[in-house]
Amino acid sequence: MSEPQHTAHYDPLVHVAPPDRTDAEAEVRARLGRAIRDVGHAVVGRHASVDDLQSTAATIELLAAQLDRGALRNRYEDEPRAGVWASPPVDGEIMASHDERPISGRSSPWGLDFEVHREGDEVVAVVTMRAAHEGAPGRSHGGLVAALFDDVLGFVLNILSVPAFTGELTVRYEAGTPVGVPLECRCRLAGQEGRKLFMTGELADAGRVIARTTATFITIDPERFLAGTA
Repeated sequence: MSEPQHTAHYDPLVHVAPPDRTDAEAEVRARLGRAIRDVGHAVVGRHASVDDLQSTAATIELLAAQLDRGALRNRYEDEPRAGVWASPPVDGEIMASHDERPISGRSSPWGLDFEVHREGDEVVAVVTMRAAHEGAPGRSHGGLVAALFDDVLGFVLNILSVPAFTGELTVRYEAGTPVGVPLECRCRLAGQEGRKLFMTGELADAGRVIARTTATFITIDPERFLAGTA
C-alpha cells in the first residue's frame, strides 16, 4: 500500500528576504497578486461586453507571456534555509507567513485576502468570500472552506513553533457559507499524542457556526523539513 500524501506547512520559518529579493520586489509581488485576484472576481462577478472581454483576455495573455520569459523560480530556493525558527507570536499579534502561501499569502493569485492573529491559545481569521469563490447561488464552494480551514489550522503551528504535515482533515458543513459577508474562522490545538497534533476549528457567520473541522497534524524534525527529506 502506498504511503498517504500529506500537506506540508512551512509556517514557523521566519521569512527574511534573501540578497536577490528586495523588500521592494516583495511589495510589488503582493500588489500584483492582489490585482490578479481582483481580475478573477471581476471576470466572474461583473457584466462586460464581448469586446471588453476579448481586450482583457488579449492583454492578460500578453502579460503572461512576458512574465513567462523569465527564469524559472523556486520559492523554496528563494527562502533562507538556515532554519531560523520564530518565537511564538504574542497575544493579538498579526501572524505572517510566506507571501506565496496559496490561501493566505498576499502574493498568491488564489488567496482569500485575510489576516490571522492570535487570541490566547487560538488563531483567528476574518475572511469574506467573493464572486469567484461562489459555488451554489450565494454560497461559497465547499472545497474553499476546507482549504481555508487547512490554512488557518497551519497558523496554530506558529504558536507551537513546530513544523508539521496535515495528516487528516475533516469538515462538517452545518449551513451554507455565504458570499459577501465577513466570516470568522477560529482554530486551536485540542490535544497531542506523540507526534500527532489534534486540532479543531469553526467557521462562523455573525456568531452562528456554519462549518466545523477536526484535523490531525504530524510534527516533523525541523532539519529534515528544511532539507526536504521529511
